[in-house]
Amino acid sequence: MRSFTVHAVFIFKKFVKVQRCKLVYGSSGRLNIRDIRLSLRKEMRLYLFTILFFLLHGVVAAQEGKFKKPLKVQPTNKQQNSSSEEDEPSPDDKRLPGFDPHKELSIVSEDTMDLDEGELTVVEVSEELKVDSVWVKIADYFSIWDSRNINPYHIDPTKFEDTVSIELYNQDKNQWWAAPLVATSVTSQFGMRGYRWHYGTDLELDTGDSVKAAFDGIVRIVKFDPHGYGYYVLLRHYNGLETLYGHLSKQLVEVGQLLKAGDLVGWGGSTGRSSGPHLHYEVRYQGNAVNTAQVYDWDKNALFDRIFTLTPEHFAYFSSRKKAQVRRSVYHVVRSGDTLSGVARRYGTSITNLSRMNRISSRTRLRVGQRLRVR
Repeated sequence: MRSFTVHAVFIFKKFVKVQRCKLVYGSSGRLNIRDIRLSLRKEMRLYLFTILFFLLHGVVAAQEGKFKKPLKVQPTNKQQNSSSEEDEPSPDDKRLPGFDPHKELSIVSEDTMDLDEGELTVVEVSEELKVDSVWVKIADYFSIWDSRNINPYHIDPTKFEDTVSIELYNQDKNQWWAAPLVATSVTSQFGMRGYRWHYGTDLELDTGDSVKAAFDGIVRIVKFDPHGYGYYVLLRHYNGLETLYGHLSKQLVEVGQLLKAGDLVGWGGSTGRSSGPHLHYEVRYQGNAVNTAQVYDWDKNALFDRIFTLTPEHFAYFSSRKKAQVRRSVYHVVRSGDTLSGVARRYGTSITNLSRMNRISSRTRLRVGQRLRVR
């Protein structure tokens, strides 16, 4: 296209030059101004016509594909030229051109609509860890691992209807038990205490006494609760139980650490909601507390038996727990001009009730700022 255009322009220039010579000087060789003007007009028309012709010719040629060059792709090496049997497309293969099936997709291009966002669920599984060349079960009823919450399982104990035999220790499997304290006495039992439920047993100790793991297991929680347990540790054991050690002065273990029965957990103390040095000790199953006096004979500081049979009766206290009684009182602050009759009408009561609740007479003169109980 380009060479053809250059050649045509060259011919056009020659033609214009010859015509100019003829028109300017004429046959007589004299200069003719009128002929020059006519010649310039003709040249301009011819020039414009030539340009328009080649432009139209180029557009038509491009549409017909006369100047389109075929795309040639050459392999960079011999390895790309040869193809194995696995890379040969099958008749049913409908891969798009240029699609590389071996290319790893970016994580941004993945469809994440069905990803699990971490909903709390309880699944029956069997978790085992290798402790001293022996595989021991960490739990066989839940798969939740939570290092922050004491009871993340949310299992309703009032619906517990099974009878579970829990092997507390097994000498043949090198699975042992140990008392959390060397020697102790109970200072507070499991049960209702004041207006709240006490889920553990308080054992007497001196600050700095060694607190030991009751069974083989793994540390699940190491935390501080300023309004409750203070510094405390919770262990998950191979037998499905969990034990909690509260009010410690110092924690000596880390989350995920494997412990054998008798290993040091921490030092006793009186941190958190505590009136004096003691160990708050809990035994839990599926997150719900069990009375330790049904597992331990605290007078002997020993277990009742190697097998602990858990039944629905161990959780019967949930239905018999006393609910805390809450009483709400409403008070009126006396302002200038208030009278007993006016206050009684405002709160829909009587002068007699106001006098009885506030232990005053119906003739008592009210003082500005005085608090009157009205309900």
